[in-house]
Amino acid sequence: MKRIILNHLMLLLFLFAGDIYAQNTIAEKLGFEKDAKLLIIHADDAGMCNSANMGTKAALLSGAVSSASIMMPCPWADDFIAWAVKHPDADVGIHLTLTAEWEHYRWKGILPADKIPSLLDKDGYLHNTSAMAEKAKIEEIEAELKAQIDRAIALGLTPTHLDTHMATLLLSSELIHLYMKLGKIYKMPIMLSRRMVNKYDLSQEEYSKETPVIENLVFLRGLPSDKWEKEYRPIFKNMKPGLGQLIHHLGFDNIELQAITVNHTSANSTSRQNDYDFVTSKAFRSMLKEYNIHVITWEAIQKVLFSNVIEKE
Repeated sequence: MKRIILNHLMLLLFLFAGDIYAQNTIAEKLGFEKDAKLLIIHADDAGMCNSANMGTKAALLSGAVSSASIMMPCPWADDFIAWAVKHPDADVGIHLTLTAEWEHYRWKGILPADKIPSLLDKDGYLHNTSAMAEKAKIEEIEAELKAQIDRAIALGLTPTHLDTHMATLLLSSELIHLYMKLGKIYKMPIMLSRRMVNKYDLSQEEYSKETPVIENLVFLRGLPSDKWEKEYRPIFKNMKPGLGQLIHHLGFDNIELQAITVNHTSANSTSRQNDYDFVTSKAFRSMLKEYNIHVITWEAIQKVLFSNVIEKE
């Protein structure tokens, strides 16, 4: 009897070890060495305004960024999608949006107000803080986010991933599970960092093999050029093997963006111009090359993690 039990245990151990061995790292799945350093250079907030669109389009066309995501409730979302449809090589996802944070420049949800009342303020706009959005009814949040994704697809976009504006979907266990659910439904990887996995004690069964965990999340808002070397070099030098993402908010420091971001000390017009100047600089590319960091896209990840993904035309 003991021998039978021992044999069963050995078989289970063998199968478990075989499963672990078969689970290649995301780097290996993409054709890199197991311990390669991968980096998605990402631009948030496409669709927010014309300035953001111009900066993001220019950066995607030049290869300065490898990915972007679009805010579907915003006034310039349709403009950016029309451009993305004509540039199918551009890697564009959905920046799931539950807030409208600017003082004089606001937007409503995709769904009619009577369908998402808990998501709106007294004037009918999305709440201006993540803390307020977090208190909305989860069923209304899910309906609005699905409407945002569905509208992008209906307009002809083939989105490559999902992420979250102002990190709202990372504020509670309920929201983060909705976030993961949407990724599975729409067959898109979501932006999920190791810090969030640890914070909510997520098991791999919860976030699934279809969600690559970002080991190196870099978000330094709008550094001026005289601070690039000091702040970025140690980050790239000490970057761990695995998947990383560098997040920027791009735009041109013009009258439109200055008016929108008035009275904001972060992510304002100057900050967004500084971000654009950094990602398009030779110094930035030189650092990536020096530390052997490979730039990749969300689309590449989507293709290796999900089957039956619709190919871009």
